[in-house]
Amino acid sequence: MYFLLKLAWRDGLASRGRLGLTALAIVAGVAALAATGSLAKNIRSAIDLEARALLGADLVVESRNAPDKEIETYLHSLGGEQAREVAFASMLAVPDSTGGVKQTRLVTVRAVDAAYPFYGSVTSLPNGARAELAAGGTVLLEETLMNQFGLGKGDKVRLGKKEFQVAGALLKLPGESAAVAMLSPRVLVSREGLDGAGLLGPGALARYRTHFKFTEGTDVEALASRERNRLRKLHLNADTVGERKRELGKAMENVGSFLSLTGLVALLLGAIGVASAMHALVQRKLATVAVLRCLGAGSGLGLGVFMAQGLAVGLAGSAAGALLGAGLQAGLGALVRDFLPMAMAGFVIRWDEVARAGLIGVGLSGLCILVPLLAVRKVTPLAVLRAVEPAAGRGDVWRWAAGTALAGLVLGLTVWLAGGWRHGLGFSGGILVAAGSLALLALGLLKAMKWLTRRGLLRSLPFAVRQGLANLHRPGNNTVRLVLALGLGAFLLLTLSYTRGALLGQLKVAGDNERPNLLFFDVQDDQVGALKAKLDALGTPARAEAPIVTMRLARLKDRRVEDVLKDKTSGVPSWTLRREYRSSYRNEPSNTEKIVAGEWKGTFSATGAENEIVPVSVEEGLAKQLKITLGDELEWDVQGVTIHSRVTSLRKVEWQRMSPNFFVLFPTGVLEAAPKFYVLAARAKEAELNAKVQREVVAMFSNISVLDLGLVIESLDTVFAKAEMAVRFIALFTLATGVVVLAGALAAGRDQRLKEAVLLRTLGASAWQVSTALITELAALGLLAGAAGATLALGGGTAVAWQVFGVAPVLPFESVAVTVAAVVALTLTTGLAANRGVLGRPPLEVLRAEG
Repeated sequence: MYFLLKLAWRDGLASRGRLGLTALAIVAGVAALAATGSLAKNIRSAIDLEARALLGADLVVESRNAPDKEIETYLHSLGGEQAREVAFASMLAVPDSTGGVKQTRLVTVRAVDAAYPFYGSVTSLPNGARAELAAGGTVLLEETLMNQFGLGKGDKVRLGKKEFQVAGALLKLPGESAAVAMLSPRVLVSREGLDGAGLLGPGALARYRTHFKFTEGTDVEALASRERNRLRKLHLNADTVGERKRELGKAMENVGSFLSLTGLVALLLGAIGVASAMHALVQRKLATVAVLRCLGAGSGLGLGVFMAQGLAVGLAGSAAGALLGAGLQAGLGALVRDFLPMAMAGFVIRWDEVARAGLIGVGLSGLCILVPLLAVRKVTPLAVLRAVEPAAGRGDVWRWAAGTALAGLVLGLTVWLAGGWRHGLGFSGGILVAAGSLALLALGLLKAMKWLTRRGLLRSLPFAVRQGLANLHRPGNNTVRLVLALGLGAFLLLTLSYTRGALLGQLKVAGDNERPNLLFFDVQDDQVGALKAKLDALGTPARAEAPIVTMRLARLKDRRVEDVLKDKTSGVPSWTLRREYRSSYRNEPSNTEKIVAGEWKGTFSATGAENEIVPVSVEEGLAKQLKITLGDELEWDVQGVTIHSRVTSLRKVEWQRMSPNFFVLFPTGVLEAAPKFYVLAARAKEAELNAKVQREVVAMFSNISVLDLGLVIESLDTVFAKAEMAVRFIALFTLATGVVVLAGALAAGRDQRLKEAVLLRTLGASAWQVSTALITELAALGLLAGAAGATLALGGGTAVAWQVFGVAPVLPFESVAVTVAAVVALTLTTGLAANRGVLGRPPLEVLRAEG
């Protein structure tokens, strides 16, 4: 063993440059695993430490309607300290000097009692500004909203009919992330201070919450479980600290698994690169192994020497990657901080996660190296006289065992990091499909290039360019593997860009082609005429309007909803049974929906008969969830009045369109007398007109809120961009690994390129022609990798756009061009650096060195 290690050390010193470059191949992958693992553990610890602060209470009970006497009595019977809250969307107006409206924005108003929250705190600027809300005439505004409108402490804003003074900036609320505020800025006000604003009229879309704090030792989980049936009967939802922890923990686990799996792809790619580099190194030293065999060395000595070097490379790369990942987790944490519902005081290095990543790197690289190195055992003394590569041997049991162990390790790691067999196998299958598709694309492009060359179609190109393209087919050039290494990184980066574009494109379609981009809701029955007249006067007539009647499902087919909820085998999601439906009526389908089954019934003439059955149209997705079809009966509780209905048609609804759409539609002649409110849609083409419409409508109708599609898209784009940065951060590790693998492969083939350059120079080629051939080869390699990755990303992205989002794909040509150009530039830079000295050496010097 001592002789083996000494020989491995002395031989490794002669190849330390190449071995060092080989070690870099797994640094990025191990760093990604260490960073994501350490970050995930920090987040889990923060969730455990701030469990109660995530909810702000021990128990929260929520209702969509203002509590009536029965609910108030029930809430009081639960005991404990209580704090009430009302949350709803409304328009915030900034008044001008004349008393008019200067600026408006749709916000989320949270009106709370002074006792809220029981755990955690409301963070504001200046510190302690929350205390000023008790006066009743002040508010805390989201910091981003204050910056947008240029507001400061003491400025005036208007909510509904009431004017408030800004007490300060709202920075943090228990259990909410900054990303929530990007979509809808928050306004905090006291419940008493909301009196007189006129914002909670009939039909107001509000959530009424009661926060509870119980004495220490109370089993809140058991209490919530015990009260479940009573809560359902009163149409109340309950949330506990344990439930919030489970939900948040699962969400964070999913994000962590995705990032870790992306890091594993980079590590696997790097390990394959290490194996390839070691294989190339061994090929250069087969004669040395043969000499050792002539001197009496056993067949295992050569394998042991190179395996020791490979393990040293894996250990060094894993150690460097683990330490790098420990340092990088703070940067990754900064990217995801806005999506966390709790404060992260700091990021502690989790050395157990760092060590785990290092061990994974050593194990994976070791097995990847072992598979190709097993052929060294087949080197015979005769190889001194004949330069013959040892045959791998299809029946080599050890080779099969090593390959099986490697496949098992990769699958086990994938399942472990994914958190289950289903996701692990799905991810493994997806990566195999992506890698296989990239390899096939690369082979196809190479075949096409060879076909063009043989047909003489490239004959018009300069000799140096043709030589560079021909070099892609050089034996042992590993072009397909290099395309795979670089193309996989390009594929991941472009897929992110494409998915983001599809998500935003789904919304942008809703605002195109003269479709409505403004939605007015909470419009009362007696305000419809005046609002329509106002919109006409502003040149933005209402494009659509719909009355909304609130109701609940009482019976599903022949069963009471309560019985279906208790039946764990029903397969019907509880939200479909417990929710408050906001339904409407019309005499014909709108242009955002299509009848896919049955017959539309637009009018109904009531006869007054008992249990009269009304025809209704149900959205196809809801029908699948409720497990109903044409002819099934539904019973509705419409604010105390029972209505029996039968499903006579199913509709496909374009939910992404800015238009009033509903799960359930009734015919005219049924709901007209029920209490209702309205939603109207309009279109303002120019941004200035859009802002003017919002200002004047809010000034005229203080209770009406306006949803601006353009602002929604802008807000979502901001959120998606932040999420994309975090994933790109990890995806870049894959691209970085590809670059290192490329550098290693090019360095391994440096001797071959040197001999080729000498041959060309001896035959009369100029240094410029040799340089052009090398640059052409590298540029073509980068272009192949970028094009293959882009093609795969565009193909997958197009399928996602059509199948998942139901919109025409928006091809990100700018992102494609930038990514492909970046891959080409990286390939050129890396290749020229790895082959420095090849072009400048005189032929005679090389020939003398060869002897």
